[in-house]
Amino acid sequence: MPKSTSIICLDVGEKRIGVSVGDSDIRIAVPFETIEVDGNEINEIAEIFIKEKADILVIGYPRNQSGEPTAQSKYVEDFSKKLSDIASNIVFQDESLTSVLAEQQLKGYGRPYAKADIDAQAAAIILQDYLETKYA
Repeated sequence: MPKSTSIICLDVGEKRIGVSVGDSDIRIAVPFETIEVDGNEINEIAEIFIKEKADILVIGYPRNQSGEPTAQSKYVEDFSKKLSDIASNIVFQDESLTSVLAEQQLKGYGRPYAKADIDAQAAAIILQDYLETKYA
């Protein structure tokens, strides 16, 4: 039986970064936390990556409704370059409409939530899409 692959996913924003975790065996993405973009975010991501013994770093890739890259796509690309020392295996996954879907899911739970919760939930949606595409 092949070794389970541990995966971290980021929903990168300019103020916050949603983080989710999952693995190739269970194939269920779980919201993990939200990191504030305050100059220490790379170190915090590195700590999570090491602590979770991750093999792959999935990063949500924004596109417009036509499927083309946006200004935010460039920001995410530039940010991902800062992570190359942390993860040798970085994969981009389309994140179209994940924040909208994340907010709908959180509303459906019927309890209060914060903007940071939306970011972590969006990261879980991105990771779930990746898991279903790669390991289904």
